[in-house]
Amino acid sequence: MSTRLEKELKIKELREKFMVHTRRAFHLLPKMDKPRILDIGCGSGTPTIELARLSDGEIVGIDIDQEALDEFARKIEKEGLSDRIKAMNQSIYNTTFPDESFDILWDEGAVHIVNPKKSLKECTRILKINGYFVLGEGIKWLANTSQQFSKFGFKLVDKFLLPEEFWWKEYYEILEKRIENLGKREFTSKDLEELKRHKREIEMVKRNPKEFDCGFYIFQKIE
Repeated sequence: MSTRLEKELKIKELREKFMVHTRRAFHLLPKMDKPRILDIGCGSGTPTIELARLSDGEIVGIDIDQEALDEFARKIEKEGLSDRIKAMNQSIYNTTFPDESFDILWDEGAVHIVNPKKSLKECTRILKINGYFVLGEGIKWLANTSQQFSKFGFKLVDKFLLPEEFWWKEYYEILEKRIENLGKREFTSKDLEELKRHKREIEMVKRNPKEFDCGFYIFQKIE
């Protein structure tokens, strides 16, 4: 469940700014009739629910953060999408899905924090031949990892870059001001830990916003 502090800082509102890019990336794919989609590292499921609306297909979201998955499950029920979306606690290293289970794999900022070789091996196993792997990832990370994708049978077929310093201008700069406007007050220990985490992220991005520039990359499994 979203914390009181997250609601006060309107974190959900900031995250939803990214949905315009999720929609743009999805519309670059060829039209499919009710595709089966896996959202890797789905967290609390904001992009996953958007994918369900966009595709009219069956969506599975996986993550290893059970607290986030619990919140995601509540969202699924609230949206009346229990027949089309499943939230599962699984690692992309070793899922329980049969070979070639999905038409589309989707990743928004999750794959870069795991081992590329281990995750891509599993991704190519569970994606259908000619299926698509859509990644919203950092430009520099993708440049350094692109050769790994070709080794596992993926070919880059399309991409677009987000505006420069998007993470800073559209998320962290705004979040920093909202935190400043909280003023001095009594915070719970959980609130203080959450504030520290936000402030660490803000300082990290603020030092060099361009380091966090990202784009959406569409790969196709060709073998």
